[in-house]
Amino acid sequence: MPLRIAFIHPDLGIGGAERLVVDAAVGLQKLGHTVEIYTSHHDPAHCFDETRDGTLTVHAIHPPFPRHIGGKFHILLAHLRQLHLISHMLRTNASSYDVYFVDQLSTCIPALRFLAQRRVVFYCHFPDKLLANGEFVEGKMKKRGSLLKRAYRLPMDWLEEVTTRNADIILANSRFTSRVFKAYFPSIPQEPRVVHPGINLLSYEPVSDCEEPDIAMVSSTRPTFLSLNRFEKKKNVALAIDAFALFKKDLSKEGHHASLTSPRLIVGGGYDSRVEENMMTLVSLIDHAKAASLSYNIISPSSSRTPIPPFNTTHRDPDVLFLLNFTTSQRAALLSASSTLALLYTPTNEHFGIVPVEAMSSGLPVLACNNGGPTESVIDADPPSARTGWLRVSEPSIWAAALVEIAELTPSERAALADRARTRAREHFGMEAMALKLELALVEAARMGQVPAPAVLWFGSFVMVALFAYLMATIYAS
Repeated sequence: MPLRIAFIHPDLGIGGAERLVVDAAVGLQKLGHTVEIYTSHHDPAHCFDETRDGTLTVHAIHPPFPRHIGGKFHILLAHLRQLHLISHMLRTNASSYDVYFVDQLSTCIPALRFLAQRRVVFYCHFPDKLLANGEFVEGKMKKRGSLLKRAYRLPMDWLEEVTTRNADIILANSRFTSRVFKAYFPSIPQEPRVVHPGINLLSYEPVSDCEEPDIAMVSSTRPTFLSLNRFEKKKNVALAIDAFALFKKDLSKEGHHASLTSPRLIVGGGYDSRVEENMMTLVSLIDHAKAASLSYNIISPSSSRTPIPPFNTTHRDPDVLFLLNFTTSQRAALLSASSTLALLYTPTNEHFGIVPVEAMSSGLPVLACNNGGPTESVIDADPPSARTGWLRVSEPSIWAAALVEIAELTPSERAALADRARTRAREHFGMEAMALKLELALVEAARMGQVPAPAVLWFGSFVMVALFAYLMATIYAS
């Protein structure tokens, strides 16, 4: 029986979580379900195509609250923005859906269950408490910030655990995330079921129209290494630049890589000029390029309204090309280009990482860190005849050595690896496989029936939401 499903996602921009939401929604629609997405922010100039071309129905309820105040209170205001979104839904059509799919922020779950009386499936990308409290390494966590900041985080972390516990079914994007979830949310009896993100394989078919201006601006016969990530410090893209610089130095040694001339690195990703971290990360990466004596340029698609920061760039054949807010066609063209040698995926302890799967679906070798989610998607096997990529410690010299291995692959070795990578992506990480697993969870949740709402729970939930909203509004007003 087809379901009416509402997705709730905080910010429908360009990123791995957003890619999952879009592909999940499209996949469920193809299975015959009605899907609508609710979000607190959606910019048609900074989003995936499916959210603006009519493929998906998107309801953007923009709140009167900012993302932060003076660079502070991000999570407080995120809670408030979601409560604003949910209050709109509760006033209008929250009860018209059969089940809810919520990800990233769990604040709304009690309200949806006890006020709208609908079941909720929560998809955990990674616990926010671990992203905010310090640099996470499995088995330990380094605390950062002042005592005041830690005190500020205590109620936020408590709220995350309590609200997540209310979900009817909890999913996780990888075995790594599921394991970490169980270790750091001890009061939640559920063990998250693993549903790996899947991709629409048709979106990664080779591009036929190479004359399209956006594709022409990134196309080249030069040997190309590709890095696709948001411009955030935690994505560790500096590793790609530093490793590429060492690789270029090795090129100058006599007898090495005679077939390679003028290689380049493309660093592409979601970039929002409103987000200070995006701007500061771009500046930091440019500094890395300068320190390594690498020339660089910064571009964005013709359809983008993203302002290009004023730097002293090299427009002709730069060593590093920073591509802000790439389009779907640009991504497909770069991943499938015969001149692209490998994808460099730099985050450490990444929760899953959809980009390596995108690369494998295009037959492209992947170089990633040897921890977190990529260890579940990329195969670095012995013998090498079974591998789909390289998993290495995040050290520039070690990565540079791996780049040498990749560059020296023979045509037959590269073709065989490409076949293995495409097969693995298709069999394990296709959008259809993900959609079927999500459908099972959503159908199971919907069959649980209407959420019983005794008066005390209804009233308690209402009071919790009202008091929290009042607290947030008070903080914002002050």
